Amino acid sequence: QVQLVESGGGLVQAGGSLRLSCTASGRTFSYYAMGWFRQAPGKEREFVASINQSGGTTYYADSTKGRFTISRDNARNTMYLEMNNLTPEDTAVYYCGALVTPVEITQTQASSMYDYWGQGTQVTVSS
Repeated sequence: QVQLVESGGGLVQAGGSLRLSCTASGRTFSYYAMGWFRQAPGKEREFVASINQSGGTTYYADSTKGRFTISRDNARNTMYLEMNNLTPEDTAVYYCGALVTPVEITQTQASSMYDYWGQGTQVTVSS
């Protein structure tokens, strides 16, 4: 079992930046590949970015590539999402997930692959 807690969300103007954190407790954090997803009202949960167990491999959705950066610090049991040049279309609840089974990084874009989820943190971008 692993428990995940997201933080760092808030209200920001378009063009601004935020950094989200996902802190894990329970089993060894470095066992898990991790991912960020988001869900806007009335929409399905959407893949944002993912990172492998060591942090050496990352994967991004086309909509976030070049603006968002995912990283992790296994010593701190924490994953991060640095978000730059935010637009109102980025407004959503952001969730972090942990994935137990080792898979190819491209498979981490499917939310069904994840075993554990945090409670989410709201990001609102005003125009």
